Amino acid sequence: MDDPAQLSEYGKILIILLIGALLVCATIFLARLISPKKNNPIKSGTYECGEDPIGSSWVQFNPRFYVIALVFLLFDVELIFIFPWATVFGQSEYIAADGRWGWFTMIEMAMFIGILILGLIFVWKKGDLEWVKPNVSLPKVPVRIPDHAYTALNSRAYQVRDYKGNAVEASIVEKTAEEVVTTPKPAFKPRFKKPD
Repeated sequence: MDDPAQLSEYGKILIILLIGALLVCATIFLARLISPKKNNPIKSGTYECGEDPIGSSWVQFNPRFYVIALVFLLFDVELIFIFPWATVFGQSEYIAADGRWGWFTMIEMAMFIGILILGLIFVWKKGDLEWVKPNVSLPKVPVRIPDHAYTALNSRAYQVRDYKGNAVEASIVEKTAEEVVTTPKPAFKPRFKKPD
């Protein structure tokens, strides 16, 4: 603590923190001062990714999404620790300094991975990795049509008509219908005054 250089280095860090806090407070104050204050129901409504919130927010949400996301995050973050371990403890200088160093780090990492595997087995046995599968069932509607009527309709062979011939006949029918239908005269005829 007798060295004034240390105080000046900590003083620089304190000045950076104070300037950062001052900038944040000034930005929030200016935003409150400049922003328009016209509230309306649309502006005060809940924003949900551009969708209008319709209905109640109390809906059933499958917690399996949350559990699987947490399990993934847990194992993903824990496995990230293997990379620095491999780069640091895989150096030949450490192993050359003491031969036991390599065995110690190998046993340490084996215990770490073993704990992760035990956690994965626990989650697997608990059933948190199982997805809820819906029960598929065919709908049954009580109708009075007998089954042999459906069978007769489905087993019957139907003749396929030529689609080009039907199109020509339909166009002839449309032309004759247009000739017969005359457009009625308008009941009201607007009159416009010419400007003087």
